[in-house]
Amino acid sequence: MNVLVVDIGGTSVKILGTHQSTHRSFPSGKTMTPADMVRGVSELANDWEYDVVSIGYPGPVSRGKIVTEPANLAQGWIGFDFEQAFGKRVKVLNDAAMQALGSYRGGRMLFLGLGTGLGSALIADGVVVPLELAHLEYRKATYEDYLGIRGLKRLGKKRWCKHVEHVASSFYKALQLEDLVIGGGNVHQLKELPPDCRAGDNDFAFVGGFRMWEDG
Repeated sequence: MNVLVVDIGGTSVKILGTHQSTHRSFPSGKTMTPADMVRGVSELANDWEYDVVSIGYPGPVSRGKIVTEPANLAQGWIGFDFEQAFGKRVKVLNDAAMQALGSYRGGRMLFLGLGTGLGSALIADGVVVPLELAHLEYRKATYEDYLGIRGLKRLGKKRWCKHVEHVASSFYKALQLEDLVIGGGNVHQLKELPPDCRAGDNDFAFVGGFRMWEDG
């Protein structure tokens, strides 16, 4: 079965298909509707063969259904029929959860995505549990306010890194983790990773998208 993986971001949409070695992309942004996304993906992948589609969505997803509109895209995503639009079977997962699935090696793992905001997902013995840790209270604001791009700009890299290390250590202990992956575009801002952590990679989102269709 050939899979087309679609990773939707606030600035671009990236796609990769089974047996393809290089991903393709096109710009997204605040004016992109789900219909625009489907049209752009279909045009970009018109010379690829695929039977099913995996979508990594930048927002909460429950049981394969989008539950909130995206912050950095146009409206209209809740209730949109992706299967009808693509003419294929489609699975939708939160983008951080999809990247977590691609990073997973076993046991109990937490994924933290350091980007514009803070993505998070837990995988326990193969079961993916999307999380929304970003908006929980932390210090004088939220985890996202400290670990997202706003925190990096406000605090400066040195203080921001200390907060990342503190939060990672706290979650590692509280959730009794065996593995903690730090990914997202700003993982490269860390001079060194916190103890007991390993670096993720945005390309693991594609691995996660392929794994969404694997049995077991």
